[in-house]
Amino acid sequence: MQKIKSQSSSNNAIGVFDSGVGGTSIWKEIHSLLPNENSIYLADSKNAPYGIKSKADIIALCEKNVELLLQDQCKIIIVACNTATTIAIKHLRTKYAIPFIGIEPAIKPASLKTKTKNIGILATKGTLASELFQETTSIYSQGIEVLEQDGTGIVELIENGKLYSIEMKILLQEYLNPMIEAKIDHLVLGCSHYPYLIPILKEILPKEVKIIDSGRAVARQTKTVLEAGKLLNRSTKLPKLHFYTNGSKPLLESLIGSKFRVENKFF
Repeated sequence: MQKIKSQSSSNNAIGVFDSGVGGTSIWKEIHSLLPNENSIYLADSKNAPYGIKSKADIIALCEKNVELLLQDQCKIIIVACNTATTIAIKHLRTKYAIPFIGIEPAIKPASLKTKTKNIGILATKGTLASELFQETTSIYSQGIEVLEQDGTGIVELIENGKLYSIEMKILLQEYLNPMIEAKIDHLVLGCSHYPYLIPILKEILPKEVKIIDSGRAVARQTKTVLEAGKLLNRSTKLPKLHFYTNGSKPLLESLIGSKFRVENKFF
């Protein structure tokens, strides 16, 4: 099969997509590290969460998002969704001739740094059940107790504007209590929506528990790939930053800040 080619100009945008608004946590890390880069963010809130969908549906949604970003001539695409990465990124790399950066739970640093030999992973059902996640866990969990928790309901609450609601705190308390009892010392966040939970998680977890997400690592990898391909934007002009959602504009604006313009896009 001949790959669908991408654009390769350094001035072209970095494309980022997620099953909703959560991937903005990844976008912020990329923008912080690469402030001169133009970027386009797609929030597929209409279809959130991806974690409960079939493999075929997830791949189809990812293809739709990729092709929209290619229409805007993106030079690299960040799959800012753990479920989409674990389920679909191999397929995307086969079909499209463009660099892809994925995101998956940061099990490796947690397993290397744990002292209690107990770590927790909070992720979506789709991520926990994926082949890629299971492979990574088997490599880095030797001699370590890994407590996996399916975060059913978390993404839905965030996408419905209930990030700091009582319902969210009750749900997280339910999910985290077994981990606290097991004396975990690291909690790995396995969904790009979950970094927005960190203030609440810190209220619930003992102070010694370290929370790990993948945002910074994704930003560093993005820079590495762009440098290798000579695609870093050297322009000193203000970057063009576009945010599109097929869901709630106010919700996306509340997470990225009112200085950025959000547009509705029906996709």
